[in-house]
Amino acid sequence: MVAASNKKSSGTAPDKTVRGNAASQEDVHILPELYREMLLIRRFEERAGQMYGMGLIGGFCHLYIGQEAVVVGMKAAAKDGDQMITAYRDHGHILAMGLDPKGVMAELTGRDGGLSRGKGGSMHMFSIEKNFYGGHGIVGAQVPLGTGLAFANAYRGNGAVSIAFFGDGASNQGQVYESFNMAELWRLPVVYVIENNHYAMGTSVERSSAMPDLHRRGESFAIPGRKVDGMDVLSVREAALDALDHCRSGKGPIILEMMTYRYRGHSMSDPAKYRTQEEVQKVRAEQDPIDRARARLLQENLIDEAGLKEIDREVRAIVAEAAEFAQSSPEPDAAELFTDILR
Repeated sequence: MVAASNKKSSGTAPDKTVRGNAASQEDVHILPELYREMLLIRRFEERAGQMYGMGLIGGFCHLYIGQEAVVVGMKAAAKDGDQMITAYRDHGHILAMGLDPKGVMAELTGRDGGLSRGKGGSMHMFSIEKNFYGGHGIVGAQVPLGTGLAFANAYRGNGAVSIAFFGDGASNQGQVYESFNMAELWRLPVVYVIENNHYAMGTSVERSSAMPDLHRRGESFAIPGRKVDGMDVLSVREAALDALDHCRSGKGPIILEMMTYRYRGHSMSDPAKYRTQEEVQKVRAEQDPIDRARARLLQENLIDEAGLKEIDREVRAIVAEAAEFAQSSPEPDAAELFTDILR
């Protein structure tokens, strides 16, 4: 069991003193693949931001830039059959679960080749085949749904664990605590991952939460919690392995508070004037998850500069292909208005 920490949060930027244990050599040797996955998400989101600016993506668009280590580390620890469910900042989760980038980008542009036939957009993608149970537009709504997935796993005895992601803003929603209560009462196999990027929509955790140590939110339900350096992919994976083992061994739910940071605004329409550019640049310079993984790869002699450039070329080609597919795919037929609805 992972014990809850009593360490107080000290500010808006990720706490540099919060670190996982040193990664094992086995962990380090999977770092090249984790680096590639994070870089794919980063480059994909950068292109999505460009396409939004060109008017090719409409509606809302919430980018995951800066938070890549959280979902990549969690997925690296998961087993086949484990499910993920999250909020509307979901492109990174979808890609981490192995969905085709072409289908993801086509969904963002509202095209027929998208994962949801162009009808879900940025906030509502879904794939039962890949055990991804959606991005959800209602704040906190995915938490009871993820708890329901865990109930189904327990009922079926299939050994799977539900991983429910939500943010620091959603952690104040009442339905979150109803879910905590039922999950602990029935010892459901669910990992609650709080992606604490410090600002919710635009208000800092310290200004909006009486208890800013979000991993302690389950204490009244006897749910253990752990604060994790969400800017270090190996620390995330290590914590995830412990948490998933906790759930699979029948000990019930657990909370992981991932201390992370988003570089862009809450959505593409957010100028993010509630924080300084100096703060953002400081985090990027000192804690960027991709830069940190890159430095570790070179330090451990797992790859050289030529190898890193080859990964970048490969990833850029995948993203370029996805963007081209998204723009060339036809728009949904008008008849699609009458499909996938309750009558």
